[in-house]
Amino acid sequence: MTIPAPYLVFLGDVQDPGYAKTAYGLAQWSHNLCVAQSRYPGCPIDLDLVDMDIKQAATAGVKTLVIGVAPVGGAIQDSWLPTLLEAIEAGLNIAAGLHNKLNEHTELVAAAKQHGVSLIDVRTPPSKLPIATGKKRSGRRLLTVGTDCAVGKKYAALAISKGLNEHNINTTFRATGQTGIMIAGSGIPIDAVVSDFIAGAAEQLSPDNEPEHWDVIEGQGSLFHPAYAGVSLGLLHGSQPDALVLCHDPSRQHLLGWPDYPVPDLNACISRAESLAALTNPNVRCIGICINTSQYGREQAEQLLQEIQSTTKLPCVDPLATGVEPIIDKLSSIYQLSELSAT
Repeated sequence: MTIPAPYLVFLGDVQDPGYAKTAYGLAQWSHNLCVAQSRYPGCPIDLDLVDMDIKQAATAGVKTLVIGVAPVGGAIQDSWLPTLLEAIEAGLNIAAGLHNKLNEHTELVAAAKQHGVSLIDVRTPPSKLPIATGKKRSGRRLLTVGTDCAVGKKYAALAISKGLNEHNINTTFRATGQTGIMIAGSGIPIDAVVSDFIAGAAEQLSPDNEPEHWDVIEGQGSLFHPAYAGVSLGLLHGSQPDALVLCHDPSRQHLLGWPDYPVPDLNACISRAESLAALTNPNVRCIGICINTSQYGREQAEQLLQEIQSTTKLPCVDPLATGVEPIIDKLSSIYQLSELSAT
């Protein structure tokens, strides 16, 4: 998949950072491709990019407006359409990873055809996906799982993949969501796959490989989520992970957007993920915890990581603030990766 760069990252009027995962992900992991951000008055989200309107972005050489937000339900908002049409008229492509497709809006399709630009729907799974076989595949796999949505599963997977590659361990990041696909340039949007084929899609995403090769697979949703647990379970079974890394945002008291559902206990999450993953890989084990400490001061964050490490008996890190070396060390001690890092 190719999205013409550079990008103008569209934030619109979204108020909660939890619904701006794509924007934050692109700004963090594809910063060199992001020229500016576009947001409506009153939008508090700030990616530390220059604010530009459509005319300024076109003058600056922007090629694509990327919709960086995803409201509940994944629909393109009517209030966005004037900006999207203005961008098309200015010669910008539009890219989005929403459930509601750009190419389903006749007004946008007509405008794009008139002005010779592309509407790029990232959240489009391959056709004719198979059902899962459950057969053991060669190679190794690590899957990030979460206590909730938008807790850093993608960030953790990207950081661990990067760290393993820096140790000369043959590793591939496997994207399962729209932002990861935009960053990696490939992947399968798991939450857009018909439920019967989710595990099969995960098998295709991480096929047979060399025995020492690691696929680091981006997790989705949470096994404790009342709306998205089905996606998480299908991905868990199809990935057949050897290793799990649990991701968590300790600043939350309840699931994002679901106030009646408290954030689950970390050890309960580990136990459930391991027991359910054992269906397709009986040897699975959780090897680390990734925490988002962005809402805490340095000393408080360090204390929090130490407390969680003591409670779970697993290495606990913030992928951005502290790095993931303790998790890589744990992985190395279990799977004897040190000999590979020396090659």
